[in-house]
Amino acid sequence: MADRDVFLTADGLKKVEDELDELRTVKRREVAERIKQALAFGDISENSEYDQAKNEQAQLEERIAKLEMILRNAKLIDDDSITTDVVSIGSKVIVKDLEYDEEMEYTIVGSTEADPFEGKISNESPVGKALIGRTKDEVVEVQVPDGLIEYKIINIAR
Repeated sequence: MADRDVFLTADGLKKVEDELDELRTVKRREVAERIKQALAFGDISENSEYDQAKNEQAQLEERIAKLEMILRNAKLIDDDSITTDVVSIGSKVIVKDLEYDEEMEYTIVGSTEADPFEGKISNESPVGKALIGRTKDEVVEVQVPDGLIEYKIINIAR
């Protein structure tokens, strides 16, 4: 994965730091203990517990490396720099789907923090890209796999 800026809110940064701390302090110890127990069974050539623990260790170290890379490239989204005039990363945007006459609220975040179930959409997603740089009352067309969606920006907040 190429190093590139990773945009995070203060909450997102804390979640990454907390997960990294948990993996380094608790999970590493747990996996090391499982490897130690598996080695106690003797011959490792046909020891499925050992193989499973080593695979888990590899996945754990991969996740730790990814989180460290995220923190190295993190660009904190400063709440004070978020304007309510134009949609930017960190903005809370209320949009109205003009076809279905439904309002939705999205928070535009970096891809690391995106969670559509919480209404957090990535600045790299089709909707996020279309909204960035737009203003209140503007109609935005978004190309999605199912076709074209038109949203009207109702409100922009922090």
